[in-house]
Amino acid sequence: MRHNKNFNHLGRQAGHRKAMLSNMASSLILHKRIETTVAKAKAVRQFIEPLVTRSKEDTTHSRRVVFSYLKQKEAVTELFRTIAPKIAERPGGYTRILKTGFRLGDGADMCIIEFVDFNEAYTTGVAPAAAPAPAEAKPKTRRSRKKSEDGEEKKATKTAAPKNTAAKASAAKGAKRTNVGKKM
Repeated sequence: MRHNKNFNHLGRQAGHRKAMLSNMASSLILHKRIETTVAKAKAVRQFIEPLVTRSKEDTTHSRRVVFSYLKQKEAVTELFRTIAPKIAERPGGYTRILKTGFRLGDGADMCIIEFVDFNEAYTTGVAPAAAPAPAEAKPKTRRSRKKSEDGEEKKATKTAAPKNTAAKASAAKGAKRTNVGKKM
């Protein structure tokens, strides 16, 4: 039974678990989004939310406390320089977990954990910008078309070399026939 045991050990010893959470939190800070299992994402969320709250106050003490958890100078710098100013007015809930389905190998429940303010599709409420729609649909041809000086389109003359069938035939004679990739 697990009465009053509200900490997920993730099947690891304490040192391994702390190192894993530190590495995952640093990756989340540097890349703004990572893909992992739901259990690990929930553990990382509990690990990183107090650190982000601590980063709102940029003092030497808070930097040292955050560094003692993350142990990566680049992640601490990124947290204090880019993430903290963007989440300064947010009272909490800095991360979002989006479930993505099940892992193919073992069926583990997978998800994406990301910072809320760093996903433009969710923050602006607009779909991410795709390629702009063309004003007029041009016919798709395999031949290139050149424009002359007077604005007319000319068909380009084909300047490709004739096919060398003799070289292909001699290469085919030397190749062995195998049953690799064929259904038996």
